Amino acid sequence: MAKSKSTTVFFCQNCGYESSKWMGQCPGCREWNSFVEETVNKTPHMGVAGAQSARRSRAVPSVLADITIREDDRVSTGIKELDRVLGGGIVQGSMTLVGGDPGIGKSTLLLQVCRNLSEMGRKVLYISGEESPAQIKMRADRIGAFPENMLLLCETSLDEITEVIRAQKPEVAVIDSIQTMYNENVSAAPGSVTQVRESTGILMQLAKGLGVSILIVGHVTKEGTVAGPRVLEHMVDTVLYFEGDRHASYRILRGVKNRFGSTNEIGVFEMREQGLAEVQNASEYMLNGRPENASGSVVACTMEGTRPLLVEIQALVCQSSFGIPRRQTTGTDFNRVNLLMAVLEKRSGIQLASCDAYVNITGGMKIMEPAIDLGIVLAILSGFKNKALSPKLIAFGEVGLSGEVRAVSMARQRVAEAEKLGFETCILPAVCAEDCRKNSKIEVIGVKSVQEAIDKLF
Repeated sequence: MAKSKSTTVFFCQNCGYESSKWMGQCPGCREWNSFVEETVNKTPHMGVAGAQSARRSRAVPSVLADITIREDDRVSTGIKELDRVLGGGIVQGSMTLVGGDPGIGKSTLLLQVCRNLSEMGRKVLYISGEESPAQIKMRADRIGAFPENMLLLCETSLDEITEVIRAQKPEVAVIDSIQTMYNENVSAAPGSVTQVRESTGILMQLAKGLGVSILIVGHVTKEGTVAGPRVLEHMVDTVLYFEGDRHASYRILRGVKNRFGSTNEIGVFEMREQGLAEVQNASEYMLNGRPENASGSVVACTMEGTRPLLVEIQALVCQSSFGIPRRQTTGTDFNRVNLLMAVLEKRSGIQLASCDAYVNITGGMKIMEPAIDLGIVLAILSGFKNKALSPKLIAFGEVGLSGEVRAVSMARQRVAEAEKLGFETCILPAVCAEDCRKNSKIEVIGVKSVQEAIDKLF
């Protein structure tokens, strides 16, 4: 029998690169100071490897044309916003990673999913490594009544969990969380790079081999990424992130990776006493509490996948008391705002060099789409001139370095969303104006440049 041999290796926490010695910079992802030291047992065992080799020897290629896709391969979660982000529901045999800040609602959402699936007659197994059965029962009672057929397991040993999943054969299994799982064959602490990677690999084999849909919860670091190596995100089929301030009532679920659907969709939820509730009209929800006749406030429209979303852009511009003006952004790219202010100075003669500027996207949204450029420009101008724009005005369009307003995608859907919420005027790129005027009751104003938009509004 081969003896167990322990060795010390260094792993990159960002990409999972393995090295025999510590390095300041990772050769794989070029990240600095990301290596951690861990002890690994090099024990030759033929259990999993032997089974894998046996399966490989019997593998037979399939003809692509002969493969059929059944509609029942997707399981609806009973939550429309979550189904939208997943691409229509949970795919059989898939593995989904849900990440987010502590207390933002990851466990609550998955417990609600388990409740809905159990009510549909699906066999569900909820595995918790962080809470006791009594704690989960308390949270479940707050959410509502649960069916009697839902299974609960509080365990951290991956060997025990594997045996239970093989014996019970659930349709859906939830792991809360992957950082608490412990594989006895790996001599590393739970939550370490090695444990997370090996545990995810074993769960992936279970999902693909038994056809069990597995949803795992992943803790996040201070930078907002899932704790452990980024290889964890590459291994799973779908990666979902919760965004928003956990002290606020709204939650935004965004698909970062999805092998079975779009990665641009978002789901909007509101945290209530009974759990997470869906927000059907996200645009109206985001604009709640908008001040009237306030300078520096403009509504813009962004596209999140196939969904148009109206957001309020606020800008505060005032004279700087220091030699170097201060610029600060929340919810959008800092460098993009500096670029737009430079365009205003160069192309329109607006003197902003001595002004402090603060730009905020309300509602906790993080928007990087260039279509909100025109909204940011108009908000800065409104704050600079201290002149409030019409509350029934909406603007969108990409602004170039020459001051031109360029076309954006899905302009008609954006105008239709603004019309549905009662807006009366829309400022948009001139190349999109003609198409958007068809069958539209809203006043559509096309502009070719930032200067033209300034002349029409100021």
